[in-house]
Order: sequence, then C-alpha cells, then structure tokens
Amino acid sequence: MKILGIGSRIDHPEFGKGVITNVTAQHYWVTFIDSGLETLDLDDAQISVIEAVEDEVDTVSFFEVEKTLRNILQRYSDVSQIVPIADKWKGGKLIMEPGTATQSKEVPIDTFFHKIIMVRDRIRVMEQKINASKLDDAEKIELQQYITRIYGSLTTFNVLFKLQDDYFVGEKGDK
Repeated sequence: MKILGIGSRIDHPEFGKGVITNVTAQHYWVTFIDSGLETLDLDDAQISVIEAVEDEVDTVSFFEVEKTLRNILQRYSDVSQIVPIADKWKGGKLIMEPGTATQSKEVPIDTFFHKIIMVRDRIRVMEQKINASKLDDAEKIELQQYITRIYGSLTTFNVLFKLQDDYFVGEKGDK
C-alpha cells in the first residue's frame, strides 16, 4: 500500500471530494469540500485517488511527536503538566492571618496553586526514582507507603483543582 502525501486529492463515497491535509502513522486527515475535516484510515478501501502527491516524509505528525516528547519530559524530569485551577479560585488570594498582632500575608491563589503542583510533580519524580532504584521490594513498598501518606496529607488542597482526575489521593479507608 502506497501512502498518499499531503495535498493529494481524493474522492470518498460518504464524504465527497477532499484534500489530504495531514498524514499520521494510521490516518489521513482530509478536508472535504462538503463535510469539513474527517480522519480516514490509511487503508480505507473507499478512497478513490483523483491526484496523488508523493509522501515525502515519515508519516508521523507534529502533534504525535509533541505529545510523545511531552510525555517523556513529564516522566523523567521536573517538567509539569498543565493542571487547571478551579474557576472559582481564578484571580483569588490566600490570606494568612497570624494569631498575634503581626501583619497578615496575602498570596495570589494562582501562585499558591502552582507551588502545590510543583510539590506534587516532585513527589511523582521521587516515586519514579524509587521504582527504578536498586532497593529491594520491601524497601520500595515501605517508601511507597510514605508517599501515599504524603498524598493523603495533601488532599485538603483538592478543592483548588478544576478536574477530579488531578486530585491528590491517599490511602483508601479499606485498610
């Protein structure tokens, strides 16, 4: 099977005439005159070639390369993923008032939230380093239990997260 290149013109019984605007390892991204952008499998038997353009590059899109690189950087470095703050906290401030007559301290919640995310990311890196270490399994399990307890201590801050998937999760109550 010969891969068509970007700019190839095709006809498809369901979508009509279109032009290939991107090629990935598994799909053509085709902009059709009548139905807009659609993705088709590379081996779609219904594709009729009107005019083929030779595929001059590997069939990996920039999006796929960027996504893979981002995953590698997140896994093996301190680069953090973008975690959204809950809408109600955007632009807010954290006010810390001491019990004595000294002056209170105000911190933008966005700044505080960013620090919480940095702590979480560093704990995750530490967890990965423990898993990759030459410690024996019993030591790894013991350290993992400490990390789980740390996450449990940080669950108070879950109220700041927009998405529940980003929450800190400690030990479940079944122990």
